[in-house]
Amino acid sequence: MSDLEALAPRVIARCRELNVRVVLAEACTGGLITAALTDVPGASAVVERGFVPYSNESKGEQLGVPLALLRAHGSVSAEAVGAMVAGALERSWADWGVA
Repeated sequence: MSDLEALAPRVIARCRELNVRVVLAEACTGGLITAALTDVPGASAVVERGFVPYSNESKGEQLGVPLALLRAHGSVSAEAVGAMVAGALERSWADWGVA
């Protein structure tokens, strides 16, 4: 069992305790975190949705991340992550976002 698989049930349980829903925006991980979380029974009460915008163009289309920001700072920069999480939250019903 990977660390991610071991941690996922704890994340789901804690989010349920806090009554929060999460949205995930994963590029480099290709949806692995969303997959691990949704493998946990009862995850639908917590995981609102997940985005996997791998290309820069899809980051813009799915999450509204400006291409100019990605060109200036790079797709794995703090600026890009902040824009991805903001876009994911705007396009979901989640309380918390992870990118």
